[in-house]
Amino acid sequence: MAEHDHAHAPANFNQAFAWGIALNLAFVAIEAIYGWKVNSLALLADAGHNLSDVAGLVLAWGGALAGKLKPNARHTYGWKRGSILAAFANALILLIAIGALVWEAIGRLNSPEAQVAEQGVTIMVVAGIGIVVNTATALLFMRGREKDLNIRGAFLHMAADALVSAGVVVAGALTLWMQWAWLDPVVSILIGVVILISTWGLFKQSLHLLFDGVPDSVDPLAVKRFFETLPGVEQAHDLHIWATGTSQIALTAHLVMPDGHPGDAFLSMATERLHDQFDITHVTIQVTQRPFETACTSW
Repeated sequence: MAEHDHAHAPANFNQAFAWGIALNLAFVAIEAIYGWKVNSLALLADAGHNLSDVAGLVLAWGGALAGKLKPNARHTYGWKRGSILAAFANALILLIAIGALVWEAIGRLNSPEAQVAEQGVTIMVVAGIGIVVNTATALLFMRGREKDLNIRGAFLHMAADALVSAGVVVAGALTLWMQWAWLDPVVSILIGVVILISTWGLFKQSLHLLFDGVPDSVDPLAVKRFFETLPGVEQAHDLHIWATGTSQIALTAHLVMPDGHPGDAFLSMATERLHDQFDITHVTIQVTQRPFETACTSW
């Protein structure tokens, strides 16, 4: 017996992705040109990071589009898991970029090059543009960050980039003022730390969901207790909770009800409460009068 709720389709962020990709590609070109012109590792490193963010936005967009494909007989849940895979790939790309950035920065620390006033001014101007671009891009994804891990990944990256750009502005000012040759690579390492902090949670959560882990927003023990407090339910077992995508949660459960099936009204009530209390949108419930198989739920 089953009840399903498919009313909550993922929000459409096509325009946000298109604008975000266009803005960041333009900014990558500006950073790369001026970073090469004044030999600034901070700008070149951030250009490489922003290019990886463009790739991440493309992946996230592809995952979001895949999630909207209709289910068929061979893919009964559709392609919603594409958004989880995109979030994981996005995090993995950024972690790899961090390694390359820090490696190059350490090498530059060992042989710093003289800084000039032109470099400090250029860094400040270009990074100032970055603050505007990254903040604007983050705002495009702000409304979807709470409900969709894929969109949250895009938002976090852009918000972190805005902070990084602000740090680069400070580095440019100090370079201009103090002529510290070591500051540019140190800022690059700090950029790597900021990216790591903002990315690690996304990496762990997306990997968790790829292996059908229970989403962090749901307490599985609370769900089990919820079922076992419903009238007529003696036991809940074979309870499984997983994410079909980055914005939808599914559940299956066996309910032991000695008095027999309680009717559709009971299933409708249980499904509605699961949605309201746990934001679970795809529910399948099997009612039996006694357990007829070994339960695979041991908690």
